[in-house]
Amino acid sequence: MPQPIPFLDLAALHAPLASEMEAAYRRVASASHFILGPELEAFENEFAVYCSARHCIGTGNGLDALTLTLIAAGIAPGDEVIVPAQTFIATWMAVSHAGATPVPVDIAPVSHNIDPGQLAAAITPRTRAIIPVHLFGRPADMAAINAIAQRHGLFVLEDAAQAHGAGYQGKRAGQLGNAAAFSFYPGKNLGALGDGGAVTTNDDALAERLRGLRNYGSPRKYHHPEIGFNSRLDELQAAFLRVKLPHLDGWNARRDAIAAQYAAALGGLPLVLPLLADGTYQPVWHQYVVTTPQRDRLQAILAGQDIATMVHYPLPPHRQPAYRELADRSFPAAETLAASCLSLPICPTQTTADAERIAAAIRLSLQAS
Repeated sequence: MPQPIPFLDLAALHAPLASEMEAAYRRVASASHFILGPELEAFENEFAVYCSARHCIGTGNGLDALTLTLIAAGIAPGDEVIVPAQTFIATWMAVSHAGATPVPVDIAPVSHNIDPGQLAAAITPRTRAIIPVHLFGRPADMAAINAIAQRHGLFVLEDAAQAHGAGYQGKRAGQLGNAAAFSFYPGKNLGALGDGGAVTTNDDALAERLRGLRNYGSPRKYHHPEIGFNSRLDELQAAFLRVKLPHLDGWNARRDAIAAQYAAALGGLPLVLPLLADGTYQPVWHQYVVTTPQRDRLQAILAGQDIATMVHYPLPPHRQPAYRELADRSFPAAETLAASCLSLPICPTQTTADAERIAAAIRLSLQAS
């Protein structure tokens, strides 16, 4: 009987790093400096260099990275922020937490990222920012988005939660807008062993305000010029991330190889496959998402063969009860994606044989339908 293929095998990913992870834990435990200490400072410096950004500010999670950046940029109640119609709901919730109103724009059908051609129609006198999401690890069309933002004086915040190491026009995510928010949730391409997040930016003033906002509004101890938050990437998670960061490019390269294998094996089937890397876009394959009207049937067949898959995401934010006031709006591309998308396993520890077994099961299923 073939072994089950998990969607993501973090135990296998971490096993070769066990001694380094244990050393990181002992280093933090021995120093007994658990918050805003040397491990965080070192990771912030290393991740800033990795992204070619001047600053990195660690936060408690990816949602806080988005929310605090909007607040630091001056987004406030009464403002509007443009967001993609399909994304993980944290993108929208960050806008709401900042007191502003999320204004959805539909996605482009093939890239699954916000459609720049529909941005201009969504801009009003109250629009203050755009949050392009690099969905599934493929960068958004940042040149077009930034051009529109510059014409209207809008702040651009990359939601790079799924795009650690992704490239666009020769630059890495994290330096493609005014700021970028990352999540280090364990399942990300670069994941902690718990929650974590960070913001990268080249804006000195924005970085300084973020450092205060994440720490009770305190730029220095017991001095609080504004009401802040408690959202700090802790020392232990920073130490673990320092162990994992040097492996990120290798893991992303393995994901890219699996994506290429899928593309070669699944061509010609009644599936829409994701776009591969080209001279402009270098995705990092946080997810490998295919679309088919037979999604539910295909997922059930794969499950019957012990192949795990997931749906990212079954309900667009405007169909969630949290945003019921937008329930009567229609975003056709977002709704089509939600109804037809299926994420295949693409873990860096996945073997070539695993990928071929998955592709063979899909071919058999769809050819028999």
